[in-house]
Amino acid sequence: MRAHVWKRLDEGRDPVVLDFDASLVDVHSELKEHAAPNYKGGFGFHPLFVFADLTGETLGATLRAGNATANNAGDHVELLDAALAQLPSAVAQGYHVGDNLSLATRRVIARADSAGCTKEFLSACRARHVSFFVSARSNAQITGALYQVAEQSDRWQPSLTQAGERREGASVCELTNYVNLSLMPEGTRLIIRREPLHPGAQRSLFASHDFHYWGFYTDQEVDPVDLDVTMRAHAHVESHIQRLKESGLSRLPFTNFEVNANWLMIVVLSSDLVRCF
Repeated sequence: MRAHVWKRLDEGRDPVVLDFDASLVDVHSELKEHAAPNYKGGFGFHPLFVFADLTGETLGATLRAGNATANNAGDHVELLDAALAQLPSAVAQGYHVGDNLSLATRRVIARADSAGCTKEFLSACRARHVSFFVSARSNAQITGALYQVAEQSDRWQPSLTQAGERREGASVCELTNYVNLSLMPEGTRLIIRREPLHPGAQRSLFASHDFHYWGFYTDQEVDPVDLDVTMRAHAHVESHIQRLKESGLSRLPFTNFEVNANWLMIVVLSSDLVRCF
């Protein structure tokens, strides 16, 4: 079914984006193997997923204990390889370790929140010729850079919606030349977006009474505004995970961890078949 669907979609030349994200699944029994307290005060499991943005299907999933750390680089690398193995061979060629990039016929991009912002994961992407977009964590370098440019209006470009329309009050700026990125893969860039504060806004990269600041690293070379549009589309994973939870992921009915892991895979397969149809 997957081969059939991808063959029908293969006429396009858009990049193949691999979206990584984890989610908490609460359970109400301490008898379930490896169920554990999580960082939000709940109890259960903390599975990690990778989705194909083109189709919304799950290319990889791993069930983890509730206390599994969000930024476990090994888990991200394992799922990166799982996702590449699930792609049609015509798309995946050139993106396995040891492959020649000249074999590639289509760009492959890994996209993740700050949990994917680890040296190990980005190095793994580079070793496989996979481009990356990962959310930035707040640090002194970024804070210092924002102090320098926050009031320089000429450095900020209007942000655009997914439809290409201007987002009211939001703007984008590149800070690559203001921070030391020597520990990141060569060619890494830092892009910052700011938008007016609104009630319930999440923690910002930079303290401000007027704007919420959010940033990401990427090794892509296009305009910062277009990069911002691409990165914000990572929000699609929320819908994919919610679909899995509504399809049985929220239950995990067994006490044995391996059997619950099998349940997870059945949920994923079933959901993907429905999505394909």
